[in-house]
Formats: sequence, C-alpha cells, structure tokens
Amino acid sequence: MAQPAAVPVGAAVTAVRQASLREHNLALVLRQIATAARPPSRADLAGATGLTRATVSALVDDLINGRLLTEVAPAPRSGAGRPAVGLTLAGHGPAGLGLEINVDYLAAVLVDLAGAVRHRAVRLVDLRPVPPAEALALAGELITEAAAEAKRQDLTLAGTALAVPGLVTAAGLVRLAPNLGWRDVDVPALLGGHPALGGSGLGVDNEANLAALGELHAGPPEGGNFIYISGEVGIGAGIVLHGTLFRGARGWSGELGHVPVHPEGLPCRCGGRGCLEQYAGQEAILAAARLTVPTPAGPETPLGRAAVPAPGATVARLVEAAAREDPATQRALVEAATALGVAVAGVINLLDVDTVVLGGAYAPLARWLAPPVEAEIRRRVLTAAWSPVTVRAALLGGDAAALGAAGSVVRTVLEHPARWLGRASR
Repeated sequence: MAQPAAVPVGAAVTAVRQASLREHNLALVLRQIATAARPPSRADLAGATGLTRATVSALVDDLINGRLLTEVAPAPRSGAGRPAVGLTLAGHGPAGLGLEINVDYLAAVLVDLAGAVRHRAVRLVDLRPVPPAEALALAGELITEAAAEAKRQDLTLAGTALAVPGLVTAAGLVRLAPNLGWRDVDVPALLGGHPALGGSGLGVDNEANLAALGELHAGPPEGGNFIYISGEVGIGAGIVLHGTLFRGARGWSGELGHVPVHPEGLPCRCGGRGCLEQYAGQEAILAAARLTVPTPAGPETPLGRAAVPAPGATVARLVEAAAREDPATQRALVEAATALGVAVAGVINLLDVDTVVLGGAYAPLARWLAPPVEAEIRRRVLTAAWSPVTVRAALLGGDAAALGAAGSVVRTVLEHPARWLGRASR
C-alpha cells in the first residue's frame, strides 16, 4: 500500500499556532483596554502585556479597522514629550440585543461594546393566553425596532439573546415554561430566521440565569458566590459559585419558585402544591395586598377562579402603597418575604452562598422584603451566627434579564474578537 506523501515538519502546525497566537493576543489587548481605568496608549499596552510595540500596533490597527476600538484625545501631561493617543472601546461598532419574554411583558435592550444602553423598549401584555408563535412574533416586532435603532446609531447587531422564564436546553428548546403555558417550543426555529437579525444569531436561556450573569458583571463580585432571585409572576433563581454560573447536571437549576414551602398548600401551575411562587410571586403579593379583583363568573380553571390585577395594580403601585404604610400591603410583603426566606435558607444551607440578590419585581421592593428574608436566614441557616449573609437589591433592577442577555452577546465579542473581525471582513 502506498504511503501518504510526507508533510514538512512543522508546516501545518506552525500555521495553526500562529493563528491561535493572534487570536489570543487580540483578546489580550482588547481585554486590557476594556478593563483599564483610563484609555491606555499603545506603549501602555506593550508594557502591560509584554508584547512588542510593533505587535501591539498591528493588533490595535486590526481592532480599530474592525470597529472594536477607537482612538481618543490624549490626556494633558506636564512632562516633556508628545502625549500618547489613548484607546477605548468603540461606541459605533458591534452591539448586543437582549430580549426578555415574561408572563406579563416583553422587553428589549440594545447595549454597545462598552456596556452603554443605546435602546430600551418594554411592552406590557399578558402572554398566558397567547400561543408561543404569536408571543415570539411580538418579540420579533421588538427586534425590528431595535435593529432599526441600531442602524440609525451606526451600530451592528453582533447577536441576540432571549431570556425565557422556563427550562431551556442548550439548543434553545424551551422544554417547559409553566407560567407561559409553553412546552417543547423550538424558539430558534420560530424566531432565529427573523430578517432583522441579519444572520447574527439567536441564543436562548433561562431569564434568571441571564439576569445573574448580568449582575455578576455589573459590579463588585463579592467573592462571586450569590443567588440571584427573579421575582415576577413566577420565581426563578440564578446561582453563581466562584464567579461561574451553576447550571446543574442538565442545565436546569434554579427553579426556586417550585420549591414547596407548604407541602399541602395551594395548587401550582406546575402540577405541584404549596410552591413558593403561590405565596411570594408577584400576583400572590398583589392579591394579598388587595390590589386584585376576581375574574368574572365562568368555568373554573384547574387552579380555581383566577385573580387578575386591578387597574393600576403594578409593582410601582405596590411600592407606593408600602411607602405610605398601607397595612394590607405591608402584611402581604412580610408574608411573601417570610415564605421566600424559608426557601432561600434551604439553598444557603446546601450551597453556602454569602449573598442573596433580589431582582425583577423584588428589586424595587427590597426595602420591605429584605428584613423578613434576613430574619428567616438567621433562624434557619446553620452557619448564620458566624457567617452572615447579605440580602440586597439587584444592581440592574428590573432590567437585569434583558441587560444580562445583551451583555452575554457583548462579552462573546470581547472574549473572541478574532471571530468578529472575521465576520466583519466578509
């Protein structure tokens, strides 16, 4: 049998190594600029990275041509010599689009490479009676608006990420979103071909996971160990351990809303009883605060006759009622926070996180929710006496999921600039 022709030693391997080295160095330079306290010069980058000035200059030129970096006026200096030109992330290049579909609203946020919000839109709509394809069509309208705004601002969509309150596979299939009534919804098949995406790609993830990632990158990491709780109609949790999102064996961790706090309690949409969201979800709080009205007489649902928010019964109204010390509202918040604290204490006993972040609708209510949650943690967490747990509002507020989704797109560009440069050159 004939032997294959010999390949010169090192020929193919060297080419691969050179390409990999360039990719590594592009990411290294871009990361230095993204995290710098002030716009660094080419000379600063050479000193910080150990690369030669010629190499840094070539890499910077590629990043500028790819609209990832821009030059800024040098800061005044008192010494001799010409001041060096600074470098900063471009505000006119790639941008990430974050979408959120939740039970009673849709949201879209467009974020540039530096993390600045360039467009925000929220549409209030009850999506429970809406089929998945129609709900995703509404999300498509937000995509169209955001893409038009990106073009107007000289931005290019680098990708889109969608946050959904449910169990999501790595391929973007929503296995179950009980509060939306979704089961086995192939989101990429229904939405990924939207013309406004321009082939930039669509990712799908659980909304609490994306919110937790947004919170992780929004401020001090606090050791990188926290549980982010998204309090909406349902309740989800994103778990961050040692600075990394914990997804579980199958990627479906964080369903805090379906932890039972009263084993024989109220029926839940998931089919169980006594789930946390029946006592601490947004609608449960509104009902207990007497800010809901019963639905008109009609057929009973599997959960009995539902309650719907009264006109104006929004989280803002709940905050207003709590601020004026309305007794029913304050009582409702204490009861919800107590149930939440019971569930959270179990998580802390298992995972030993040191921070609880209240997000979604919980963020503006944290002033009233945090003390009862902390009280339950002190009562129920074995190590609480000498290892206190911080309970605080989310830094990103109610936009955390959409912002986290957009940020995940932007971070992909920052971590892998060579991929973006290859796309931009086509």
